[in-house]
Amino acid sequence: MLYETSLVAIAIFATFVLGVVGLSFWLGRKGQTAQGYYAAHGEIHWFVNGIAFAGDYLSAASFLGICGMIAVSGYDGFLYSIGFLAGWIVALFVIAEPIKALGRFTFADALDARFRSRGIKLAVAVSTLVVSVFYLIPQMVGAGALIQPLLGLPHAAGVLIVGAVVTLIVVTAGMVSTTWVQFIKGGLLVCFCGVLTVAILNRGLAVNAGRPGDVNLTPQVRTVRPDGTVLVDGRPQARDHDLRPVGTIKELPAAYVGRRATGPLRPLEYFRVLEDATVVTWSARKHEDEAGTHTTFTPTERKGSDLLKPGGFFKGLATGKLADRLDFASLMLALFCGTASLPHILIRYYTVKDAAAARRSTVVGIAAIGAFYVLTLYLGLGAMTSGALDPTDSNMAAPLLAKSFSETLFAIISAIAFTTVLGTVSGLIMAGSGAVAHDLVENVCGIPMTDHEKVRCGKIAAVGLGVVAMGVQHRRLGEPTRAGHAALLAADDQAGDHRRGDRGHAGVTGLDPALGRHLREGLRPGPGGGAGALQPAGAGDDSTGIFGARRGITPHTTPRPGPPLIRPPCPARSRRRPVAK
Repeated sequence: MLYETSLVAIAIFATFVLGVVGLSFWLGRKGQTAQGYYAAHGEIHWFVNGIAFAGDYLSAASFLGICGMIAVSGYDGFLYSIGFLAGWIVALFVIAEPIKALGRFTFADALDARFRSRGIKLAVAVSTLVVSVFYLIPQMVGAGALIQPLLGLPHAAGVLIVGAVVTLIVVTAGMVSTTWVQFIKGGLLVCFCGVLTVAILNRGLAVNAGRPGDVNLTPQVRTVRPDGTVLVDGRPQARDHDLRPVGTIKELPAAYVGRRATGPLRPLEYFRVLEDATVVTWSARKHEDEAGTHTTFTPTERKGSDLLKPGGFFKGLATGKLADRLDFASLMLALFCGTASLPHILIRYYTVKDAAAARRSTVVGIAAIGAFYVLTLYLGLGAMTSGALDPTDSNMAAPLLAKSFSETLFAIISAIAFTTVLGTVSGLIMAGSGAVAHDLVENVCGIPMTDHEKVRCGKIAAVGLGVVAMGVQHRRLGEPTRAGHAALLAADDQAGDHRRGDRGHAGVTGLDPALGRHLREGLRPGPGGGAGALQPAGAGDDSTGIFGARRGITPHTTPRPGPPLIRPPCPARSRRRPVAK
């Protein structure tokens, strides 16, 4: 679809970006030491850190991708949210206290305190970089997707703007500015998604999205010729001849006979009415010939009850086959184990003063993230029935839903979504910066550095990662798919680090052959484009989960014989009392 540039959106967007950059420069004086640059001196309040957790974690994949998946697939898209949220329970009970107690700046510090292995530090540092790059991909694609309707600029411009601004944020004040950017972004995101949800409930559901006439159920065909010309139903695409926005209600329940709208609905009543309604969804199918690439968007009438139950999208919940069910279980396990191992999440535990504050901030993060994911269900279903969906890009579901209410709300939601990208990318670059400067250069290579040199090395690494972020674009993959692969990588590789760390001698073998396989699978495009590209990891025949192999249950490594496990006591955690003389 073609979008018109909004001056209001440009003004709000510029205000957000300039405010973020100004905050970074103002906090720059607090990031001049290694402790300040990498861990914000450990002085962040636990509540601020908890909201920053939410701001760091609620990325473009969570906001744009999950809403888009629900708008296209119904309840099954919400299952990704459940998998991601469950990971925070693992983080609360397993990760939070040990990470804070054993480490200084990075996850490798905690493992090194336990195993004293240079090879393990190398493995963790490299896996941190790989996972961070994988997670950077959906953020950058989300930035490009937002910049087109918001400012009327090409996709690459959004990537360059995000890369430049985030690099500036990290270089000026490191973790201090990153924390406050994430705190502000997390708070705004949850609050304004709540406002949008209230607007959805107040509007209720309406036949043909409240427009006069009946629902248009004729298919649409978009053709891209070899020379780049775009046709819609055989005619050149233009503002007066464009693809129709899709997604609406064809028929309300019997209780509303003779009426075309329900009026305001209560939260649970919204689901009950939608369950008995007839919804028009759209599917995309591509084919190519000598005339170009043709995408046919076909309307499908579906019962609301089918959209509100699992199994309509994930094979593992619909076929009843054991292998498919194990695929789905493997995906869920990868999501919640991977969430607890994402490097940009782990480094947040070093910004608070003690283990108790780490636990409290995790609880706050769980509350904020859980509330947001509940709101995404309303946002996705609201977009599905709003008559405003772009059939070529489901990732724009939430901003276009906001646009169906007002131009100002669209501008605010789009600007917040863009700030969402800034907060997450800055956390990823901070994690990668620490992995390069602290883990690789100082600990693995053994290069001694002064406090000033540690900060300078971290900033150089941040600039390098910013350049990589601007160059990493793989637009054919869906947002949640790439986030799922990043979580899968984190779960698999960090588990490998722990698993082989028990042998002490294993070293770099923590980066097992699964890494290469995930790299290949992670760059495999989803089928088709638009909504079809939102093929989640674990949903099809090529799915892989935390167990590693296709079909999900065969371990990807065979335990190798080694010396008996001998664990030297850890001075940091030893509770042995001295013997009285």
